Amino acid sequence: MRICFVSRRFFPAISGMSIYAINLLRQLVARRHDVTMISQYRGDEFGKGVYGGGPPPDVPGVTVIGLEQKGEQEANTGSANFERDIATMVETICAEHSANPFDVLHAQYGYPTGWATLIAGQRLGLPVVVSIQGGDGHWVGSCCETHRQAMLRVLNHADAVLIGGEGFAREVYERLGTPMERFTYVPGAVDTERFAPSDTAPGGPVRILYHGRVDRRKGVLDFIAACAKLKGDWSATISGIGPDLQAAKDLVAEHALQDRIAFGGYADYSDVPDIYRAHDLFASPTYAEGFSNTILEAMASGLAIMSCHAVGVSDCLRHDENGLLSEPGDVAMQAAHLQRLIDDPAERARLADNALEECRRTYSWDVVGGMIADIYAQVRGSGAPSPFDPELPHDPDCRFRAQPHLL
Repeated sequence: MRICFVSRRFFPAISGMSIYAINLLRQLVARRHDVTMISQYRGDEFGKGVYGGGPPPDVPGVTVIGLEQKGEQEANTGSANFERDIATMVETICAEHSANPFDVLHAQYGYPTGWATLIAGQRLGLPVVVSIQGGDGHWVGSCCETHRQAMLRVLNHADAVLIGGEGFAREVYERLGTPMERFTYVPGAVDTERFAPSDTAPGGPVRILYHGRVDRRKGVLDFIAACAKLKGDWSATISGIGPDLQAAKDLVAEHALQDRIAFGGYADYSDVPDIYRAHDLFASPTYAEGFSNTILEAMASGLAIMSCHAVGVSDCLRHDENGLLSEPGDVAMQAAHLQRLIDDPAERARLADNALEECRRTYSWDVVGGMIADIYAQVRGSGAPSPFDPELPHDPDCRFRAQPHLL
C-alpha cells in the first residue's frame, strides 16, 4: 500500500508528534508499505529556539519531504498566514500523487495538516485518516471561527478519526459536538525495546526527571514550585526546550534551587532512553495531553510516576495503582506525592513495576502499529471523504496568528 503521512512537526523538532511519527513510520516500513512523509518545519531562529526545527532528517525506507512553514513564520513580523502553508501542503500532496499515486492519506493533527490533507483527499478522490493529538484536540477550534469550522469539517468528513482514548474524545465532543461514534480509539505507544529499565542499582540522591516540552501547560512551573517544598536527599533534571524555558530558569533562581535542579536542554531522541535510565522518578504535572508519550516512555523505563488526573493521562495511569495523581495545578499535593516517593523506595518499586507490566502488555508499538495498518486496509479504495465546503470563513483575531508555535 502507498501511504502519504503528513506531519506537523518531526525531528529535529522536540514534540510528542515527532516521537509518534518516527515510531509509526518504522512500523509501516516493517510491514512493507511504501511511505512518503511530508513534514512541516520551522526554519527561523525563533521557531527553532522554541521547539527545535530545521529540515526533517532522512528516515530509512521512507521518502521524506520537508516544507518550511513560511506562512507561520510571517508571525515574526506580523500575523501568521496558515492559509499559505495549507496551500503548499495541498499542492505537494497532489504533485506526489500525480508522480506515483497514493492509496491512503494520513494526517497527524487536525489543523492545519488535517485540513490540508482533507482538501487534497477531496481533490484526488482518496480516503483520509486523521490523528487528533494533544493541543489540537484541547484548544484548536476554541480560538476562532476559522479554526472551529476547519476542525468540524475534519472531524465530520475524514474517513477515520483516530484519538488516544475515551476521555480525550469526550473533551472534543463537549467542545465541538463531534459524535462519539466518529472516533476510533488508538492509544499511544512506546518502543519497549529501546525504552527499558536500567540494570544498574540506583545510589545517592533520589533523581527526579521532568522530560518533554518546557511549557507551563505541561506543568513545568508547577513542578518547580513543588520541588521548592521537598525535603531530604534529592536532585532533579528538566530535560528539553520549549516556550517557557526562560520562565522555568527564572523560577528555579527565585527559589534558589540551582544546586538541586539542572536543565538538560535539547535532547536528541537517540539519547532519551539513557536520560530516563539515569533517574528514579518521573514528574509530569500536565494540564492535558492527547496521550502522553513521555509517560509511556517513563512506564517502559521502570520509573515511578507522579502526574495528574488530566485528559490523556487518566487513560493509562490510575492513582495509587501504577502512579500517583493529583489535580492539575495542585502544587501542594504534587509535592506530597513526590515526597512520598523520595522517602519510600519500596513504594517507588511497587508503582514502577505495575506501570512497566501494563506498558509492555498494552502500549507496545507492535500492537498499535498493527491497529493503524488495519485501519488503512479498511478505508483503502473507499474514495474521497464525504462532501464538504473547502472554503473557510476568515477570522483574523485568532490568538494563534500571533503565536503559531503554541498551536
